[in-house]
Amino acid sequence: MRHCARVRNVAPPEDIYTHGHSAVVVSSHAARTAANSAAYLLPFLRPGLDLLDVGCGPGSITIDLAALVAPGRVRGVDVTDDPLPQARAAAADRGLDIDFGVDDAYALSDADDSYDVTHAHQVLQHLSDPVGALREMRRVTRPGGVVAVRDADYDAFTWWPGDERLDRWLEIYRAVAKGNDAEPDAGRRLLGWAHEAGFTEVTPSASVWCHATPDDRASWGGMWAKRIHSAIGRMAMERGLADQSDLAAIAQGWLDWAAHPDGWIVIPHGEIVAHA
Repeated sequence: MRHCARVRNVAPPEDIYTHGHSAVVVSSHAARTAANSAAYLLPFLRPGLDLLDVGCGPGSITIDLAALVAPGRVRGVDVTDDPLPQARAAAADRGLDIDFGVDDAYALSDADDSYDVTHAHQVLQHLSDPVGALREMRRVTRPGGVVAVRDADYDAFTWWPGDERLDRWLEIYRAVAKGNDAEPDAGRRLLGWAHEAGFTEVTPSASVWCHATPDDRASWGGMWAKRIHSAIGRMAMERGLADQSDLAAIAQGWLDWAAHPDGWIVIPHGEIVAHA
């Protein structure tokens, strides 16, 4: 049975975004591309499709996808306007007409059956009701279209050399995320969430980011050395999960890992393409 129009009798949850929108967070998100973050979706794209990107951030993935579906209509939405000026400027630089705006993943402003493709990258892990968001993404997707989602799985992160400071980082991060009623190990749950949301035809897959070259290590380790002092660190201290010395040690641990010639990390992701 085709899904019905949205019916919501209660206000949508007011979720807390674990990472926040500091400059270091937005900058790291801007390094994501369709090739390194949405390769599983690319075979389903063709020129002329209309596409919605939920949780678009600074728009780097949105822009790549827009180039692939042009002249189709593309809209990118985020919970806050903070990263959207950067997204608009980047789209203009590429000569692409993309509508970027603020919207609610639980109550999108689009009409039913508005898009051929609805995409979300690293979004469901931050939501207290990921199944509700998937239902809403399904609502705005046309029959025959696809909902495509990719999320990391933090508990499956693997790095070398081992370091107790990085173990502590992961412990703190997962505790902060769980305290926000979010699910940091979302990758393994995407298939189940899609089934719960009412999708019956779902193609699951997985892929990884691997940072092991000197440049990749410097970028990833340097980013987390700063990022642990942003929203994540503030929430950890406010909740008694860490103190300033913990954060300083974690930051140095990331820098030491990045400088190690054998430094290596894999970040696994779950992926689904769910047919509307």
